[in-house]
Amino acid sequence: MEQHVLVALALSFVGGLSTSLGALLVIVNPSPDLKRLGLLQGFAAGLMLSISFLDLAHNALNSIGFLKANLWFFAGVLFFGFVVKFIPEPTFVPTTDASKKKTDDDGSGKDMMKKHRRQVLFSGIITAVGISLHNFPEGMAVFLGSVKGLRVGVNLAFAIALHNIPEGVAVALPLYFATKRQMASI
Repeated sequence: MEQHVLVALALSFVGGLSTSLGALLVIVNPSPDLKRLGLLQGFAAGLMLSISFLDLAHNALNSIGFLKANLWFFAGVLFFGFVVKFIPEPTFVPTTDASKKKTDDDGSGKDMMKKHRRQVLFSGIITAVGISLHNFPEGMAVFLGSVKGLRVGVNLAFAIALHNIPEGVAVALPLYFATKRQMASI
């Protein structure tokens, strides 16, 4: 392979690998409770939404016009809604017998916590699928930008790497919370 193709592949890899850095930030912290989960998810979502609406939407409106930009935006929303319909909701198989179930159902909240964990796990899976679909064209953009010129590729890889860190947090945090396993979040 030619040298510039290898450099372009390496820059794409580095841009995508920064998602793992966000996941690592989740794993090195203690297991989050519901309050911290909501706070960190809100921070990651707010950061990504602000980038989308303050920068990307503005550029799209200026580049292709109001109508086309909004049509593509809502087409993406519909596409992702369609994808979500095909992802089955996770279930937790009970490992206890019926006699133990009666003792757990004494108002201690274990069943409610299981339900919360299942919902959080589903949220994490949906987020992972969405970000995976989102990261594929990003990798292509870094690769093509790097092939065009090293300076363009490095700048693009750096920008994508920075915004992939909160994406890693957004994926790893609910998976880590729901499964209580560190390695499931990587």
